[in-house]
Amino acid sequence: MKEEDWKQADPALSLITVLKQGENEPVTITGESSDLQCVGIGTDAAVFVYTPLPSYAFKLYTQEALSKKQAEIDVYQALDGSPYFPVYYGDGERYIVISNESGMTLYDCLINGVSVPRQVIDDVEDARQFVREKGLNPRDIHLKNILLQNGRGKVLDVSEYVQDGNDKRWEHLAWAYNNFYPLFEGKKVPVSVLEAVKKRYYRQDPNSGSLVDFANRMTRLFTRKKR
Repeated sequence: MKEEDWKQADPALSLITVLKQGENEPVTITGESSDLQCVGIGTDAAVFVYTPLPSYAFKLYTQEALSKKQAEIDVYQALDGSPYFPVYYGDGERYIVISNESGMTLYDCLINGVSVPRQVIDDVEDARQFVREKGLNPRDIHLKNILLQNGRGKVLDVSEYVQDGNDKRWEHLAWAYNNFYPLFEGKKVPVSVLEAVKKRYYRQDPNSGSLVDFANRMTRLFTRKKR
């Protein structure tokens, strides 16, 4: 790849606007370009691949989230050299450029019945430790932010690593993998079940209640849906 050849995508990206919808709502997109493919949508940005240069991914921010762009650049630069995160290449006025990572998210693995090996969990644990060693805080690690890539784990979206506090999302996910995933491994989980679990999880206080009770309720939900 030639240095900064990713700038060829700038005219296409200029045709796209990403609009904020709410604090926890996915963004919407206006405009279009035949050279761009949207591969991810979050609450502050959308991610595009420029088809003539598919090795890059462009994270295009909403106007309200532009203030977070430099912080995310700083995080990627601090994590430079780690095999657990995308590579940072540069930035434009409204976007950053990172490596376009192949693989299936753990969310999609569950939907398609693809087994997630223990190595992925171990890799995320190692990635979190690396983040802490760099003085950052590994937050917001969930099913859609982890890729299964050639049997290993790759962590996406480092935007919250500058924030304080432990959201416990990864701890709860790892616990569920150890205690309940063997019941579902290799089986397709309906999207409706995953979305119901997500909504009910968000309504829970992560610092109170029994995780076992919650998991048991969600298991019963899964069992009913399979009938």
